[in-house]
Formats: sequence, structure tokens, C-alpha cells
Amino acid sequence: MPSSTESRPSRGSEDFARQVNRMFDRIAGVYDAMNRLMTVGMDRRWRRRAADRAELRRGDSALDVCCGTGDLSLELARRTGPDGAVIGCDFSEPMLELARQKAQGVPGVRFEWADALELSYQDGCFDAVTVGFGARNHANLDRGLAELCRVLRPGGRLVILEITRPRRPPLSWFFALWFDRLVPLLGALAGDRDAYSYLPESVRTFPGPRQLAAKLDQAGLERIRVTVLAGGIIAIHSGVRR
Repeated sequence: MPSSTESRPSRGSEDFARQVNRMFDRIAGVYDAMNRLMTVGMDRRWRRRAADRAELRRGDSALDVCCGTGDLSLELARRTGPDGAVIGCDFSEPMLELARQKAQGVPGVRFEWADALELSYQDGCFDAVTVGFGARNHANLDRGLAELCRVLRPGGRLVILEITRPRRPPLSWFFALWFDRLVPLLGALAGDRDAYSYLPESVRTFPGPRQLAAKLDQAGLERIRVTVLAGGIIAIHSGVRR
């Protein structure tokens, strides 16, 4: 991973994907603690909201892509129950190992390696697909959305939980101070300033709520719904596959 003074490879390149992969491998051990610190614990509530939006029933199947340490996957498993099937997939084995530790004793959920841009699952095999704080890490967002929709059954629901940038002051000022200045400092204290400098950078380059909704429409979803939370810092997008 380059230092903060070096330029990153362009999004869409293999070098970009490899650097993001290595970055998440490095920060796996501090990932949960940093999430709690940066969001004052609110990230758990946002994941519950996203899991609710999937509208899963007992016995349903779900795929949680870019699952990280598995918090959203486990929320989904609470809704599908022991007769359901939840797969959490990620490209970081250290993250997956932590997720497996959390899931010990929880029936109906498993964690496995996958490339979000080339999912190994069959077409239309999941009742719901989710991504929590991972879509902005896709090297090619359009390709990633196409894969999410491909593995979703017709009538199934896609849910994306993501950070977004508030547009109006004073919250936009606070967001810029917190994410652009303070988060990298917290990352430095956690031992990886570069990883937590990437966070605000990735949010800046990710489509806003309206733009992402348009991409979901282009990917083949209908009944698209956007909920903005925390004064404009968090967005939950959902849609149903046509």
C-alpha cells in the first residue's frame, strides 16, 4: 500500500483491487473497534435497519457481499432462522476468520471467500442480497451491481448500506472535519493512517444517493427506495429485481 503522499492506482485496475484487499487484511484486527469509535456505536443500528429492509422471512436465503467481520450477515441470520441460509462473502481472509469466530453456535450462516465482481453463485439463487459499507470499495461499481442483481431471484430484494456526504451546512462542515481530518488521525493511532485516509477518499468518489438510485435502475431493479439517515451521512438503498 502506498503512503499517503503517493497516488493510488486508478479505480477499475487490478492494482487498485489488490491494494484495497491488502488494506482490509491489515486492519481486520481493529476494524470493529474503529467502526464503533467513528460512528459512536451507531453502525450497529444502521445494520439492523438495512437487515430489516431486506424483508426476509424464516427459511429464506441471503447473500451478504463484502461482509467484513460479519455483523450484517448475523443480523440477516437472526431473521432467516435456523432453517434459512445466509452466506457472508468477502475477499479478505482475516476479516472472514473474525466473522467465523463471531458466528460460532449460530445455525444457518457461513462465511467464504469471494470476489464481488465475479461471484461464484448461480443466477437467481438468493431471496435477498446485501452490501454493508462495501459497495464503494468495488473496483468497478457497475460490474459489481450487475453481479449482485444476477444472483438475486426475480422479486428478490437488494439492499445497500453506505456512507454518503451531506450537502448542507452545518453538517457538511462537521462531516468534512470529522472524515477528512480526524478519521485519518484516528487511523494513525490505530496503526494505519493510510487505510483511514482511504475512507474519506472512497466516500468522495462514490455516487450520491440519487446517482446510486439511477444505477440500481439501470442494473435491473424496480421499486427503488432511498432512506437517508444521521442527517445525511448514511444512505440505505433498496430495490426489487425485475
